[in-house]
Amino acid sequence: MNQLQRALDALVERIDTPAPIVLVDVMQGNIDRMQGFADQHNIKVRPHVKTHKCVEIGRRQIEAGAVGITAGNVGEAEVFAAAGFDDIFLAYPIWAAGSKKPRIRRLAESVRLRVGVDNVAAIEALADAMGDEPDRLQVVIEVDCGARRSGAPPELAGDLALAARKRGLVPAGVFTYPGHGCLGRDARRRAAQDQEAALATAVRSLEGVGVTAEVVSAGSTPTVEFSTSSSVITEIRPGEYVFGDLNNARLGACAEDQIALFVAGTVVSDWVPDQVIVDVGNKALSKEGSPEIGYGGIAGTKAVLSKVNEYHGFLPLPDGDFRPSVGSVVPVVPNHVCPVVLGFEELIVSDSTGMSLERWPVDARGFLN
Repeated sequence: MNQLQRALDALVERIDTPAPIVLVDVMQGNIDRMQGFADQHNIKVRPHVKTHKCVEIGRRQIEAGAVGITAGNVGEAEVFAAAGFDDIFLAYPIWAAGSKKPRIRRLAESVRLRVGVDNVAAIEALADAMGDEPDRLQVVIEVDCGARRSGAPPELAGDLALAARKRGLVPAGVFTYPGHGCLGRDARRRAAQDQEAALATAVRSLEGVGVTAEVVSAGSTPTVEFSTSSSVITEIRPGEYVFGDLNNARLGACAEDQIALFVAGTVVSDWVPDQVIVDVGNKALSKEGSPEIGYGGIAGTKAVLSKVNEYHGFLPLPDGDFRPSVGSVVPVVPNHVCPVVLGFEELIVSDSTGMSLERWPVDARGFLN
């Protein structure tokens, strides 16, 4: 029997659905495996907490050996700083305006804070936000390695570092995100190679203006297996690895038995032939997916949700023995795990036997700015 279903069968009388279930032994195995990989290659781990937004999980990552955390916005950073995390990288092009000015300044006064930048205007805004103590804030220059989202051309990293230094900020290095590695199995290695080349160019650009890149930061879960050049990369920022999901399993970035989070859902209707409705819709899963791959799958089966409304998941039943009846509880594995935690105030934490049960708050839920 699939380990997710086995755990769910043991938990079913103690939970209400939909509910996010975390198998803590599988999750801990993922944390330890990633840390071991990084240690083997002499690279630091700075996990992205946007995946779980949970202080307890972040603590486990630090205890395993992570040097600090990556946050996606100021609010996430504030939550984790308040919980005692003292080394935080905001790997996002922050625009320091409004209340973010004093919030960033307070963070920089209480923790070692690094903030990503990719343009001069953002550098100027951050320097203004820091007032007469700009040297409290380190900035990391973001460069594009082919994902074509945020990030300056790698050869311009030095110019941005100089602009930061002129305003009194401390340029600490460079980072990038190889998002095009999620386009397919073959894309993972190519994106990692693009990443290494872009980071090497950016480091040389910094050196050309007399700035040493203390930080050369790489992502992400799909590409981390190939991000092993310690002669260039100093740290990796994976996030999804902690839970795994169907997208990473399809890419080969995790095995199905390494998926540590699923959403327990109940079959609530079966009037349509060869289809049932489960109480797991896009408020629980998000709408990540497509008609071709579905919007989430049932662990241990070939069944996938063909459509999701806000509170309903439409589950066609494939040929075979899988025929859940009304009232059955099934483990729904998300395509992309990161949006799932946004819909819940707590994670229900058990192990692969389903015998234990704890509830961990999603501490940074709702912090989106």
